[in-house]
Amino acid sequence: MTQKYINDLTHSIIGSAIEVHKEIGTGLLESVYEKCLTHLLKKKEYKLDIQQKVPLKFRGLCLDCDLTYWLKILL
Repeated sequence: MTQKYINDLTHSIIGSAIEVHKEIGTGLLESVYEKCLTHLLKKKEYKLDIQQKVPLKFRGLCLDCDLTYWLKILL
């Protein structure tokens, strides 16, 4: 994976987020932006994992909580 590839990928994702924001405006719930951005990225044929739970362990204690990451681009 080259630096150019990473830069192009970053430019595309940020550009998509800007497209969503310009089209639907401000003041909506985060979940609305998430769904719109996900839709746009899938139309651009990105493979995505969205809202995946992240296991959290602290000193041997496995915490059952809703800690999630929002987006993972599968390369």
